[in-house]
Amino acid sequence: MKLYVYSWVLCVALSACSRQTERLHTVHIKSMDELQEYFRYSPEKDIIISGHRGGMMEGYPENCIASCEKTLTLMPSFFEIDPRLTKDSVLVLMHDATIDRTTTGKGKVSDYTYAELQQFFLKDRQGNVTEYKIPTLDEMLEWGKDKTVFNFDNKGVPWQMYSDHLRGKWSEYHNIMLSVRSLEECLFYYERNDNVVFCCEISNMNMYEAYKNSGIPWNRIMAYVKYTMDPAQQEVYSLVRSHGVMCMTSIPSTADKVMPPEARIEAYKHELAVNPDIIETDYPADFAKLNVKKSSVNEGR
Repeated sequence: MKLYVYSWVLCVALSACSRQTERLHTVHIKSMDELQEYFRYSPEKDIIISGHRGGMMEGYPENCIASCEKTLTLMPSFFEIDPRLTKDSVLVLMHDATIDRTTTGKGKVSDYTYAELQQFFLKDRQGNVTEYKIPTLDEMLEWGKDKTVFNFDNKGVPWQMYSDHLRGKWSEYHNIMLSVRSLEECLFYYERNDNVVFCCEISNMNMYEAYKNSGIPWNRIMAYVKYTMDPAQQEVYSLVRSHGVMCMTSIPSTADKVMPPEARIEAYKHELAVNPDIIETDYPADFAKLNVKKSSVNEGR
C-alpha cells in the first residue's frame, strides 16, 4: 500500500514538473540598453510577432497571463496589454470599459473594486468561460519580468500615474513600452522618465518630421505605421529605419478578421511578404507555423 501511494505521488509530481518546465521562448531584458537593442531596426532581424491584448486562442482569453505564457510555448513574442483603473484605483487588464464581453460579469470596470471583480471569470474569444480571473497589471509585470516585453495601451490611466510608477515601483522592470496617442503625450513621459521606450504612430511624412524635430532620441521610439506597409509611404519607412527605428503594422482590424481561417492564413502570408519589422496580431499562435523571416528584398530598407 505504501509503495502504491509513493508511486502515485511521484507520478503527480513528475506530471506537475513537466507542465512547469514546458519550454518558453523568452526574452530577458535586464536594462534600458537591452530594451533599446530589442527594438533597434536591423535588416538582418526576423519579423517579430506581437500578441495584441496578450494574444489569444481557444481556451485562452485576452489580457490574461496564461494566454501570454501559452504563446511563449509556441514562439517568441512581446505583448500589447490594456491597463485600466478599478473603482479603488487598482490597475487591472481589460480592453473594454465594461466587463460584459470578456467576463461572466456585467458593468463598467470603474464601478467595481478589484476584490469585487474577482468573482468573475474570463471568457475566451469564442465565449467559452475559462478558469482565469482578471489579472492586475502588477501581476502581469511580475510574471513577465524575465520572459517578455509589454506594450501598455493606456485605457484612461492618468499620465502622471504611469510616470510616478515608472519612477517608483516599476523602476525595477526594464521591459516596458508605452503606446502614446500624440507627440504631446510622448514628450510628457520623455521629460520625466528615462526607463521606457515609446510606440508612436509615424505613418506619414508629417508625423516623421514632427518626431524628428521633437528632441526625443530615435532609440526611444518604435514606429507604428498602421495596418500594412503602404507602398506610398516607403520613403517614411526608409527614413525611420535609417535612424534604427522598427516599423510595426497592426492587423487585428484587418487580416485577423478574414474568414474562413484558411483565407486568414493567406492574409497573414501577404502581411509577412510586405516586410514590416513587427506585426501585432490577436492570434500570434497562427504565425508559429509560418515563416516569419524577412524576404531577401526589402523595399523599405
